[in-house]
Amino acid sequence: MKFLRLLSNFFQQLCMKFLSESESLTRLKKIKAAYQNLIQSRYEPKAKSCLTCQTQGSCCTDAHFVNVHITRLEAVAIRESLRRFSEEKQRQIFRRVEETVEKYDLKSCGDTFIKTFACPLFEKGIGCLVHREAKPVPCIQHACYENKKDLPPDELQTENENLIEHLNKKTYGKNWTWLPLPVWLEKINPFNKK
Repeated sequence: MKFLRLLSNFFQQLCMKFLSESESLTRLKKIKAAYQNLIQSRYEPKAKSCLTCQTQGSCCTDAHFVNVHITRLEAVAIRESLRRFSEEKQRQIFRRVEETVEKYDLKSCGDTFIKTFACPLFEKGIGCLVHREAKPVPCIQHACYENKKDLPPDELQTENENLIEHLNKKTYGKNWTWLPLPVWLEKINPFNKK
């Protein structure tokens, strides 16, 4: 039975039309921009503004709360977004990524959803370093709502994550695992010695 499933997956991949990473990044950006516009126009007006938060960034740096998982394609989009910074600044960010993986004992195997961490992409005084260009879907959906009825439905997040996963498969040819954001960034760190 397992063999038949593997064989079926193999033939599906043979028949799948693959996209270049560049084309996929363009499509990913469009998916996220549309999602961000929807959340900002329909749901965020009912949420507290991040600018009024007494501890700005606390939702991003709360190591007991953050558990954002992303695909390989999203990690590449984040890496590309970070290229607008100087090489020295990028190295600093990727060192922070490595420190986060080590500090919170994040892995690419096992139940990765039980681990939480402080996001290495949040910087005090600046905020999210990829807010406009490559912010992950769970982060786009998150805001501080006083009334539960004002929250965006979970189905919106799931729908967008499914679109991204499909795009990820069309780019890399197999079902790459969703991993904690710092783990994927460490895997594609441009400064790692190969």
